[in-house]
Amino acid sequence: MNKASTTTKRALAAAVISHIFWGLSFMASRLALDRAPVILLLSHRFLLAFVLMSLLRFTPLGVCRLRGKALLPLILLGLVEPVVYFFGEQYGILHSSTIFSGVMIALIPIASTLAAIPILGEKPTLRQLLYSMLSVGGVIGIGLITNSSGSLDWIGVVGLLVAVFSAMTYTLLSRGISARYSPFERSYCMFAVGALVFTVLALISVRGDAAAYLRPLADRAYLLSVLFLAVCCSVICYVLSGYVLTWLTVARATVFANLTTAVSVFAGAIFLHEPFSIFGLLCCAMILFGIYGVQRASAPELRPRQNDGESGRT
Repeated sequence: MNKASTTTKRALAAAVISHIFWGLSFMASRLALDRAPVILLLSHRFLLAFVLMSLLRFTPLGVCRLRGKALLPLILLGLVEPVVYFFGEQYGILHSSTIFSGVMIALIPIASTLAAIPILGEKPTLRQLLYSMLSVGGVIGIGLITNSSGSLDWIGVVGLLVAVFSAMTYTLLSRGISARYSPFERSYCMFAVGALVFTVLALISVRGDAAAYLRPLADRAYLLSVLFLAVCCSVICYVLSGYVLTWLTVARATVFANLTTAVSVFAGAIFLHEPFSIFGLLCCAMILFGIYGVQRASAPELRPRQNDGESGRT
């Protein structure tokens, strides 16, 4: 019981760390996208992440035992995220208002929690659902006070629906296969798929011109942004996310996604001098209190999903 409690605390800490990094990723992405198109950024980010993960395989941190294991679930995992999710999110945000895109992305924790009931048999408590909706309400509130740039059309709606569905599928699939594949194995194959797909599309976009593909990396600000996105927001975050989904139920794990919004708001106010109001502070407090409430209201009979004797490895 004590060991399970310690592991759960580690998983909670992993969730906090990963979503803090993801909250900061918006600033890095904004800097990078001022210097290169989306498809080049995604290619550089996930190709570098895959190279780093490949190097980690030569260290004790990168134990990867895929021989004899089915690869199809891992390929599917990589297709739904990062490939499908990032395409849906980028086109959704581009073709919709800030408020609508923020509300749609905020629905991911609720959608994942509800889908986990019939698929994984994880039934959240009523208090967990209420606290989760409180946290989502904080995200929606921040969306309402954000400058509502952009206009809504059917491409935006479809793109954001695809993003929500793919994020939900990633959560359920990663949680469902966590007993067979370690967090490192899942992340490694995800980056392999993402690097392959995004790099092929990036090379097509520059018509096979290697110089055009590599040119943005000569910009110091772009390179630093890509390094942060690849190392912190991809390698570290996705391995930690895999660890979280190994040991926490979907309801407890997904509510941390709203922490990303709170972190991005504070980061924008501190580093980019974006406006920040008392109402924004109240919305952030709703997010944090909702996350805390979901963890406190977890059903005592729910236990972390075991990982075939590899529970001590992240």
